[in-house]
Amino acid sequence: MADAQRIVIDNCAIATVDADDTEHASGHVIIVGNRIEAVGAGRAPEGLEDVVRRIDATGHLVTPGLVNTHHHFYQWITRGLATDHNLFNWLVALYPTWARIDESMAYAAAQGSLAVMARGGVTTAMDHHYVYPEGSGDLSGAIIRAARETGVRFTLARGSMDRSEKDGGLPPDFAVETLDDALAATARTVDEHHDASFDAMTQVAVAPCSPFSVSTELMRQGAELARAKGVRLHTHGSETVEEEKFCHELFGMGPTDYFESTGWLGEDVWMAHCVHMNDSDIAAFARTGTGVAHCPSSNARLAAGIARVPDMLAAGVPVGLGVDGTASNESGELHTELRNALLINRLGAHREAALNARQALRLGTYGGARVLGRAAETGSLEPGKLADLVLWKLDTIAHASIADPVTALVFGAAAPVTASFVNGRQIVADGRLLTVDEDAIARSTRTEAQRLARITAQG
Repeated sequence: MADAQRIVIDNCAIATVDADDTEHASGHVIIVGNRIEAVGAGRAPEGLEDVVRRIDATGHLVTPGLVNTHHHFYQWITRGLATDHNLFNWLVALYPTWARIDESMAYAAAQGSLAVMARGGVTTAMDHHYVYPEGSGDLSGAIIRAARETGVRFTLARGSMDRSEKDGGLPPDFAVETLDDALAATARTVDEHHDASFDAMTQVAVAPCSPFSVSTELMRQGAELARAKGVRLHTHGSETVEEEKFCHELFGMGPTDYFESTGWLGEDVWMAHCVHMNDSDIAAFARTGTGVAHCPSSNARLAAGIARVPDMLAAGVPVGLGVDGTASNESGELHTELRNALLINRLGAHREAALNARQALRLGTYGGARVLGRAAETGSLEPGKLADLVLWKLDTIAHASIADPVTALVFGAAAPVTASFVNGRQIVADGRLLTVDEDAIARSTRTEAQRLARITAQG
């Protein structure tokens, strides 16, 4: 039977990221179908039946696949613009361009975003897409199609905006949906694409964009819709001091209190950024189980500040890592966020005690799976979990002199990915994608970026 076929990985260092942070200096992993059958020290047992492949992983560290918890794929074709702006000025500069995307652009941008993440060890990705210009085609379907072709596990956070410039928001008037249209389209997306099964490759979350681009009614009804459908909720929160000021001026309260007043705190909710959180905000997130997508590179690129990640973790807040859109993190890679999260947080109040290498790895794996509501299925290497894992090559000149493999992965240069498996299927070999043509994607993303620039220039 095909589902009984085994892949055996031997002679590797292993960081399981399980509840006990179990590690093996030299161990084995056995995959059967799309599940992990065994993880342990030493070589795999002799006499295993139906072994179709054996991998000698000498010189490698095996970890759970990385889990990305916040992104905007469409921004792949607007990289390198507004490079010296804070968040609000950056949004004002780029909304007129983003509001002209169409299905072809969204598909190419999703391909580019997914390819770079997958090549760098991401096995579960998400996209918060909230720009749906009228007549632009099936953007959600295009994004999901790109994820399916790349072979990653995927959550589409179906976003929306209904507060434009005429209502005191930031997006131009032609870039938003009506309240009713946004809710109806979101419901259709959930009905058509969400898979609630254990080994689901595609899930959908309800994701109005942010307090400064969404009406209070869309926030409230969006939360009600998500809970009626049994899916998760996602939005931006407490990203900048300007957002905090905006909330106080418009709603008479800070972002966290506003979110709570609209039903947007809970174990089924995760927020992007959460940079400007006071003690009571963190306590509210911990009390309600609300998750955080920490995006260190984007926070630095937009001068948003340093999120209080050590305090969140100490309070029990679920925290994962996010690339964020590539118009504010041009590399588009998540494996570099392991290092950036550690380094940037050490510039904060906790200094060298802020994060260590294993905490950073946990943020990028189990922490992300928990934030996406999938910690029972992925995020750690344990028997019965889905076979989403990465083999990092650590015996080259870039890492070979670092004795501890987890330290090498997090503190060192971005490590090459020899193999990445999603659902038991290998999607990366020796740093190249097996599922899609990287060179063709590079050409199509450049073409679509140039087309978008021309359309924007023509007004």
